[in-house]
Amino acid sequence: MARKLKTYQTSLGFFDQAIAAPSMKAAFEAQGADSNLFRQGAAKVSDDSDVIAATMARPGLVLKRPGSSDGPFGERAKLPTGVGDDK
Repeated sequence: MARKLKTYQTSLGFFDQAIAAPSMKAAFEAQGADSNLFRQGAAKVSDDSDVIAATMARPGLVLKRPGSSDGPFGERAKLPTGVGDDK
């Protein structure tokens, strides 16, 4: 029987990342982290229905969006814009 998937979300570098995975360990390994981001407080189980829908449509695939945005997650993400602009 397949394990139930959960959606895990973190912010690494310039991107927010999300993945549907069967465990926290599987999530941070897929994201390329060399430490437990959940224990460090840098990752969480997502409760955002849009993020969950996007990851469940592509389980096991790390989806990205520009960091600190509220845009949709996808396989590719553009770098954030306006970072460091003097306004």
